[in-house]
Amino acid sequence: MKNLKIIGIILIAAIAVLLFFISNDTTKPKNKKPIVAVTTFALYDIVKHIGDNTIQTVHILPFGVDPHSFEPTPKLMAQIEKSAVVIYSGAGLEPWVNGFHFKAKAINMSKYVKLRRLDANEHELHDHHDAQCAHTMTDPHYWLDFANMKRATAVITKELIKLLPQNKALYEQNQKRYITMLQNLDKAYKKQLSSCRVDTVVVSHNALGYLSRNYGFHVESLTGLSPEAQPSAKDVTRVMNDIQKEGVTTIFFEHFVNDRVIKRIAKDAHIHLEVFQPLGNVTKDEAAAKLSYEDIMQRNLEKLSKALMCN
Repeated sequence: MKNLKIIGIILIAAIAVLLFFISNDTTKPKNKKPIVAVTTFALYDIVKHIGDNTIQTVHILPFGVDPHSFEPTPKLMAQIEKSAVVIYSGAGLEPWVNGFHFKAKAINMSKYVKLRRLDANEHELHDHHDAQCAHTMTDPHYWLDFANMKRATAVITKELIKLLPQNKALYEQNQKRYITMLQNLDKAYKKQLSSCRVDTVVVSHNALGYLSRNYGFHVESLTGLSPEAQPSAKDVTRVMNDIQKEGVTTIFFEHFVNDRVIKRIAKDAHIHLEVFQPLGNVTKDEAAAKLSYEDIMQRNLEKLSKALMCN
């Protein structure tokens, strides 16, 4: 009888403890970090640096995928809907956003930056036109302009302060640090590209418009703004002539672009083949190495400086 009483007391105590923990679990709100979903890598880099570990940053575009042709899966769509804020690049880079109803606050960053208008020669660069051609009068690669990156940083900082006002001091401190980094990159590009023996680079598709405008070199591209357009024989001939005329030593291509034609041109012209990273997205290897916008733009500068034969 005594043993039964002891067992009963133990059971009552165990139930009381269990009810205590259940009560605590249901009454205390779970401290979940708000989700901020971002499309292009450059904007993702800003959010990561400003938000630090106070938010959960989701890169909508899987690493290693071309941003120009990406279509989100239903799973990604569900994740986007859970976000407190969605930041997308705009300027026609993500056609999938057209007609998509964002439940969260959605920010089209192209509305806050200065877009580069294309001239007639850029717009009609190649002689064929199909569904893959980028028939637009604006260049969507605005994040390669450090002034635009500063503007985007200011917008993102403001939005994160609205989302978590208690972290205002942290976000403003991180903003100053990030702006300083961008200013230092701008100074490095101006210094290193100020005196070069070659003034033209050849690329698979023209993602370098902002850089060429800001730092005084020319770009000749195989397919204009569209990385997926198939170059014609006329395109290849034009680029080969530009290489000979301008004394080009290097031809650039991107990870997400079919490099078959570019490799053939490099071989026939006896020039170097090099990867340029325009930062719409990064490869899986670059993501695994935790490379930042700053890291990759420094690498791009080294490659441009070598290709342009700068002092």
